Amino acid sequence: MLLVGVFLGGHAGWMPSWVSSVFTDQSKSERQFNDVLGLIEHNYYRSVDPQSLSNKGLSAAVASLKDPYSHYYPPAQQQEFDQNINPSVTGVGIEVFPVAAGLDVYQVFPGGPAAHARVAPGWVITAVNHRSIKGWSSTRSTNAIKGRSGTPVTLTLSHGSRQRTITVKRAQVADPVVMGNIVRVKGHKLGWIQYAQFTEGSAKALAAEVKKLQGQGAQGLILDLRSNPGGLVTEAINAASLFIPSGTIVTTRGRSQPTHVYTAKGDAIAAKTPVVVLANRGSASAAEIVTAALQQRRHAKVVGTRTYGKGVFQQSQTLPGGGVLDITVGEFFTPDGKNLGGAGVAQGRDLVRGPGIKPDYYVKDDPSSPGPAALHKGESVLVSELK
Repeated sequence: MLLVGVFLGGHAGWMPSWVSSVFTDQSKSERQFNDVLGLIEHNYYRSVDPQSLSNKGLSAAVASLKDPYSHYYPPAQQQEFDQNINPSVTGVGIEVFPVAAGLDVYQVFPGGPAAHARVAPGWVITAVNHRSIKGWSSTRSTNAIKGRSGTPVTLTLSHGSRQRTITVKRAQVADPVVMGNIVRVKGHKLGWIQYAQFTEGSAKALAAEVKKLQGQGAQGLILDLRSNPGGLVTEAINAASLFIPSGTIVTTRGRSQPTHVYTAKGDAIAAKTPVVVLANRGSASAAEIVTAALQQRRHAKVVGTRTYGKGVFQQSQTLPGGGVLDITVGEFFTPDGKNLGGAGVAQGRDLVRGPGIKPDYYVKDDPSSPGPAALHKGESVLVSELK
């Protein structure tokens, strides 16, 4: 049987077209690709790396899709893909907002250099390495603080009339996916939760943070999804289920995948607990799934700007020879049946940005450096719902 198969594969012309296609169609393009690589490797006037040629060929094939969300990562760049999934930064471990005097410290990452130096929220960084950063852009200021792990950086901080100067060593700090604290506004305790990215296990961390803040007396919750680029759809379902007791959260459809309706898993927090969502143009994909679900199913108010408008999702696969293929495989639709990237399967540049989610309260916000304006508006909206 093996010999017959080999013979027929080499004499496809003897077979009916529908039979010969089984032996030839699938491998014809593969043989042509390998033949071209072989000819270049053996006949080109300079020596070439066949692995490099193969990687460039695969990269060009994915690039021909004209899809900004589809990528091929060669083995040498696989670490870059892993870094995108589990981000970390080399700095001092703080979240900041730009203010007139410099950078207002809003969050301090546990275990980071700033935490060990007892930097706390509310302090304002006014100088870096003894140079005033007043009037600097947020990007220039934060880049001055970041640097190679293990190198020192000197920060001058002020808090009212108090001032201190510290020198800390930069370190590789994992950006916490979920962080929260209690904010007191007009006699009310509000729980503010910053959700950075929908990485594996992040919804579980969100559930723990919600439980902790409610245990501390939070009367309402602000879910901050500003500049959250998205991530795993499964984590979005789990996160939305913390606030929505039942019903559809999102529907996915793909050419090679069956339509799937994701519903809430139950065990949500009490419906009487008001929730406000903060979003901006940097909120995309899974962040939009959660934002739309809370807005449409829980009637949570959305504060900020329109979201990114990414109505497609990707699937990644590690290849046998190394490297990762990460391509768009389908679209997702919000509970009301809309696709945030526009109607139908988009082509090329049309994939880049759709209409997004319209906020209930518009507050101008910079995706590259979210400021406190949207947060303060979210706090006032939440307080009004508690009265």
